[in-house]
Amino acid sequence: MKLLIATRNAHKLAEIRAMLPGIELVGTDAWPTVPDPDETGKTFEENAAIKAEAWLKATGLPALADDSGLEVEALGGAPGIHSARYAGIHGDSAANNARLLRELAGLPIERRGARFVCALALAMPGEPLRTLRGTCPGRIVAAASGVNGFGYDPLFVPEGFTRTFGELPEEVKARISHRARAFALARSRWFGEA
Repeated sequence: MKLLIATRNAHKLAEIRAMLPGIELVGTDAWPTVPDPDETGKTFEENAAIKAEAWLKATGLPALADDSGLEVEALGGAPGIHSARYAGIHGDSAANNARLLRELAGLPIERRGARFVCALALAMPGEPLRTLRGTCPGRIVAAASGVNGFGYDPLFVPEGFTRTFGELPEEVKARISHRARAFALARSRWFGEA
């Protein structure tokens, strides 16, 4: 089976290859003239579905897409689907982290509950769209710590740990993250692996 992964990010494609062994994966860079669809959904699942369906239509290949981000309880679920552009510029992690810390300033740790979310959507020719979600609960600390990972990782301590994703070894994050949990579900539900 050849599966299109709806990303142009080589690092993310390599990560997904490790999570879906035995499946031939191709990224969207193989179609440089096909534009990425606008992510106009109101949920992670809707945005993942938009990408998966658009790439299935453009290529005819089964397409798997993800959408992920951080939900903070004290902020009513923000930054949510706007996680990558929370401070206004897409992918500016330093600005996003600074805004998050400003908005949580003064809140005690017990009121800083949060979770990372990863929604996956699988679009297959002639079949209904499938979606699922993986989450990783935890807390937001008062100051960034660690240099591993990316995005909000230096601010997020996963449940059951005392160090942030920015401090934890990559192999630990690869086992417990929202993306790891979503892909474990995808392997068992969609690709017939335990």
